[in-house]
Amino acid sequence: MTETFTPPTRFAVPGRIAVNERVAGRWQTATLTEIRRETPHAATFRFAVPTWSGHLPGQHLMLRLTAADGYVAQRHYSIASAPDDAGHVELTLDHVAGGEVSGWFHTVARPGDRVEVRGPLSGFFAWPGDRPALLIGAGSGVVPLMSMVRHHRLRGLSVPLRLLVSARGPEELIYAREFGAETTPVFTRSAPRGVPVGRLTAAHVAPLLAERPPGGWEAYVCGSNGFAEHASRLLVQAGQPVDRIRIERFG
Repeated sequence: MTETFTPPTRFAVPGRIAVNERVAGRWQTATLTEIRRETPHAATFRFAVPTWSGHLPGQHLMLRLTAADGYVAQRHYSIASAPDDAGHVELTLDHVAGGEVSGWFHTVARPGDRVEVRGPLSGFFAWPGDRPALLIGAGSGVVPLMSMVRHHRLRGLSVPLRLLVSARGPEELIYAREFGAETTPVFTRSAPRGVPVGRLTAAHVAPLLAERPPGGWEAYVCGSNGFAEHASRLLVQAGQPVDRIRIERFG
């Protein structure tokens, strides 16, 4: 039996990213088919969306839940899956304290439940796979970057791609099982033996800028406001052109 969305309050938490109505598509029904635990506080939700028209890595969608009394909650979420996964979309959601939508997904939602989605949205943060990509993310900011990594692998793209990802500790590193040689994790509170603990620094960024590929890097930064500002500042100080830094921030 499909669970019914019940909001914990009568007031929706405002979305953090404005919708561009000109690029938003029609609402489509998405059926939850799988839930995968990523960390103690984050999980990936896989949806079947038969008429999904596809997306570019880095884009997001709008998700809508409707309660039995007609109350509606809408949120924007980055797409985690590669565009090659036809007919399916994956979202990775943190369980936000007090979050009515993330709370419903983490405590109530089960395979078979249906929601509505619209998109894909935004082309600014999209990476079509045609240029070297330097990706920097923290926490759940790694979600749209992982779509790029997956796209790079599935297509066997030859353009260079590197990922710097920051997490509080190994247990909070989303997608830890999937990372390969392209990824350098940075742990800010706890780390495996022999791995230094601390925030992202110039020492992490500078070597990547030094190996500048032909045409240079297109940098993509995603995370909280504070992290996005810090990471973009490090990039500029290391010589990355300001007009080749794309930022998506939250909080």
